[in-house]
Amino acid sequence: MTDEQSIENQATDFEALDRLEAEEKAKTPIEKVNLLGLSPKKMDAFFEGLGEKKFRTQQMLKWIHQLGESDFDKMTNMSKAMRTKLAEVAEISLPEIVYDQTSVDGTRKWVMRMPGGSSIETVYIPEKERGTLCVSSQIGCALDCSFCSTGKQGFNRDLSVAEIIGQVFVASQCLDTPGEKRVRRITNVVMMGMGEPLLNFDNVVDSMELMLNDFAYSLSKRRVTLSTSGVVPMMDKLGEVSDVSLAVSLHAPTDDLRDVLVPINKKYPIKELLAATNRYLENLPDRRKATIEYTIIKDVNDSVEQAEELAKVLKDTPCKINLIPFNPFPNSGYERPSNNRTYRFRDLLHERGFIVTIRSTRGDDIDAACGQLVGKVEDRTRRQQKYIDLQQVND
Repeated sequence: MTDEQSIENQATDFEALDRLEAEEKAKTPIEKVNLLGLSPKKMDAFFEGLGEKKFRTQQMLKWIHQLGESDFDKMTNMSKAMRTKLAEVAEISLPEIVYDQTSVDGTRKWVMRMPGGSSIETVYIPEKERGTLCVSSQIGCALDCSFCSTGKQGFNRDLSVAEIIGQVFVASQCLDTPGEKRVRRITNVVMMGMGEPLLNFDNVVDSMELMLNDFAYSLSKRRVTLSTSGVVPMMDKLGEVSDVSLAVSLHAPTDDLRDVLVPINKKYPIKELLAATNRYLENLPDRRKATIEYTIIKDVNDSVEQAEELAKVLKDTPCKINLIPFNPFPNSGYERPSNNRTYRFRDLLHERGFIVTIRSTRGDDIDAACGQLVGKVEDRTRRQQKYIDLQQVND
């Protein structure tokens, strides 16, 4: 074989390989971008990658989050060529609703199935002046607070931005009444569902950015609240990038008790937690207070002496206190305190100058009350099994 023939054969081989690679690439489906989960900045980058101007971001945010549209063909202020291109490279993929039930008090709960088989829960609480949506940030919870049903389910994974903001999208669509003028039923969002939001930091921050954006949900920073059990370093990081309202799950006036109720306290004790809370408040441009969440449990943290201790602990932290009577769930080992004991606890804090509310129990007939959200968690931590084994031993 001559050198020329050898070169020709090699060229033929390369051409055959190129054809095979092209055929394989054609068989492999393009992984489409889910536009539901793009923050405004990431949406800008997406359209720039398509050679489009940034004004497309505003258009798309309005179509998805304000008009609830997921079909590109119906986005009539974009050219047909643009819509065809979007259909090739992008999608608007929504969480799947597997359960939708309304309580006798009007509270509504959705269970949404996520890729992988696990499910999360989202709760809407209607009131006279507002409608509050309680949103999950993780499947299960990486923490193990002893009084919380979610924590007993173990932990599977963080939710993506699309899965977090998708809860707001789905709830908004479900709450709309066909034929009626569009009314904003969701006025407040609280990151208080399943999971610890600050352990899913980037995705939660991007989701809250969409909640606040004028072309998306246009909520006030005072009406979006992040609740944390006290991941101190991430509280400081949050203060650098966001000014949403802050709620702190305290639940005890002393470190000894909080170590039992909220185990992360062993790493970030109360003094460090409240110092981080004060730093966050100092960075806000207005005189907002933190909300201190205190689940009040019979014979655990409901005494007058503990109310006195709580007042002393919080005296230097601008805050209002939200007392949450414990919502029972199977095998918790805890009980709900009497109304008289809860009122006495509240009254003492009032006397010490604090603004205190007692959270009404809503949705407990459909297991949608605070601390009752469980979803369906494919537990990677084996925490569920630990509690099942423990209960069998006790029985």
